[in-house]
Amino acid sequence: MHDTSDSHPALILVNLGTPSAATAEAVTAYLDEFLSDPRVVQLPRWLWRPLLRHVILPKRSPVVAHKYAEIWLPEGSPLAVYTQRLAQAVHARLPQWRVLHAMRYGAPSLADALAQLRAEGVRNVRVLPLYPQYSTTTTASVADAITAQAQGQQVQILGDYHTDTGWAQAVAASIQAHWQAHGRGERLLLSFHGIPQRLVDHGDPYAAQCEASAQAIAQALGIARDGLMLTFQSRFGRARWLQPYTLPTLEQLGRDGVKTVDVVCPGFAVDCLETLEEITMQNAEAFYAAGGQALRYIPCLNASEAHADVLAALAQEEKGWAVCAR
Repeated sequence: MHDTSDSHPALILVNLGTPSAATAEAVTAYLDEFLSDPRVVQLPRWLWRPLLRHVILPKRSPVVAHKYAEIWLPEGSPLAVYTQRLAQAVHARLPQWRVLHAMRYGAPSLADALAQLRAEGVRNVRVLPLYPQYSTTTTASVADAITAQAQGQQVQILGDYHTDTGWAQAVAASIQAHWQAHGRGERLLLSFHGIPQRLVDHGDPYAAQCEASAQAIAQALGIARDGLMLTFQSRFGRARWLQPYTLPTLEQLGRDGVKTVDVVCPGFAVDCLETLEEITMQNAEAFYAAGGQALRYIPCLNASEAHADVLAALAQEEKGWAVCAR
């Protein structure tokens, strides 16, 4: 990154966000912000806002808070803890940079991170959303926030890194390390977060990028593409989402006599509710009930050295970055 106005370049790693506590009140505040983003729920505001505030949040928040309580760490939410550690690990590799982390929803906010750098006189900033695959529901929402909140700063954003060689090799190495320690399961399943099918029908590249990521990971593993399965999790609402769905796929594998499945979630940079509770608890229980014996979850890259190396390298590249605000 060529920086002419500042003494140090700056990088902000942005993740989705998390409640500040495993309580219904904190979950309500977080989900209210998250689900109010028109990129996330594309319904008319007049219809959605009352439904969200008066029906969905009162019903869902206590349930979700209980789920968070099951995975909460002594230091806080896993997503928050691992994202902060990852930013520290990246900073150790970029000592001449200002490296911050922020959340699209919740704290620390992207607006506060940009304001902090502005107060320090930093005008040129790179924002790296921790979403390997681009989607209008995630990366584009970060770009929206940058456009609204950058004041007199030139901000560049990295759209995706879904086939980055270093990233694919890091994911493959984590799978190989698991296989070395525990043996290889009968199936390898890659579970990505889902999005509504209609978004892909209207041009969102997310599904194609998930498939390209699966191919890149298979190549890095030295196996054929059909040596792994690709599914989508975390469906919300009644609309059709990207398929095949993770949960019914695991149930079918159990019914088919498959006893051992290795699961990795390459769309998540760090472990969070969707991996630690949805996959290792909900989905595992369903797999066992259908006849499976071992659902073996392979953790996200989190704050590993390999992950920090990948992100530090991406931060210094020229390709893939686009000016989002001036």
